[in-house]
Amino acid sequence: MDVSRNDMLGELANDAALERTDFVVQATEQLAKFLDRHRGRVAALGGLTLIDDDPDYLSIAPDMTFRVRSRYEDPDTGEWTTDTEIVETASELVELYNPVEIYASFAEAAREAAGLAAEPTATDDLMGAAGIAPEETFGLGVPVGDDAYAGAADSWAAGQPAVLDADDEEGAALALYNLALDFQERSQQSEASLIEQFEESAARVAGQLGDLIIVDDDDERLVLGGTGKFRAEVLPEDSSGEWRELAGGDELVEFYDPTDVFGDLADALAEAFPAIAPDLEAEAGEGADAVEDAVAAEDVEDQPAEDGDDSPNGRA
Repeated sequence: MDVSRNDMLGELANDAALERTDFVVQATEQLAKFLDRHRGRVAALGGLTLIDDDPDYLSIAPDMTFRVRSRYEDPDTGEWTTDTEIVETASELVELYNPVEIYASFAEAAREAAGLAAEPTATDDLMGAAGIAPEETFGLGVPVGDDAYAGAADSWAAGQPAVLDADDEEGAALALYNLALDFQERSQQSEASLIEQFEESAARVAGQLGDLIIVDDDDERLVLGGTGKFRAEVLPEDSSGEWRELAGGDELVEFYDPTDVFGDLADALAEAFPAIAPDLEAEAGEGADAVEDAVAAEDVEDQPAEDGDDSPNGRA
């Protein structure tokens, strides 16, 4: 097999794994800050149920731990089992849920707790839904006047962590809702930027591989093109059977979690070119053998000694 080709594939797979790790770290830090800022509000509200779609369930308790319910099929018996577990850290939650979904669920839960109607988060009428009049907006490319310094100060302030306050339960829910929407948008922008950074890094080597199919299911297709760019087609549930093409990070993150994209890409590369990936089955076998040897050694130590045995485990 061409060694240089394997080197390129290994570099691509390693880069995907590094990008995935970097994304998880950044998303974890952002989510941890969000949770820390609202620790008191969540406690005052007595916790929140964030997702309650059977079988998917996610809630946050007053002590800031999460309850996650999952449903899976036992491969041996074919029976479906429902399991509920406690997730204690932001990093564990990011591994289970797309951060965009987490912030969106906080926003929806806060709205429901405040008794507010459902509100769109991505629509042409968003400004109107937010209650912002056209005269309160500003255009791009307008001459800069005496307010330049004020505008710069506003931009700086917008980048600082928000410190919210509320006088009652409804006010706390509304404040949490608005902040959740803000962080949902930031998370989407961060995820899109991460995908674009990966595409720039992959462009030099992807051309030598051609199109690489990552996912090919009945309702989705994801490909890393020879240019290093991701392309995808999805069949949304409300599309009446019409496929939607996705191009660019902004569109991809509407349907894909970068953590899954990079992980699935690394898996696809390892499956197509086994020589570039470690032999996980062999490593697993070695690990199992080591465990069996350790258990056998413990059993030998725990056995009673014969009469006259002077070993430490012998009995008179």
